[in-house]
Amino acid sequence: MPRIVVDVMLKPEILDPQGKAIAGALPRLGFTSFEAVRQGKRFELSVDGEVTEEILAQAREAAETLVSNPVIEDVVNVEVVED
Repeated sequence: MPRIVVDVMLKPEILDPQGKAIAGALPRLGFTSFEAVRQGKRFELSVDGEVTEEILAQAREAAETLVSNPVIEDVVNVEVVED
């Protein structure tokens, strides 16, 4: 069954306390190569049957209007994943 994966990230100007906490913990755990962390969300939309351009367009519209909060988040990726 194919899935449409939607990745959502906070807009760059929005503070990300979870990302900051992770960035602060990384060096304490020995991970010193990373300068910053931004946290995001991933949604998986299962599709019964083939993913057509129409279904993908619906997924993009749903991502922009329902799955994400367009005031503080950007939809950064919408892609089809085949199992």
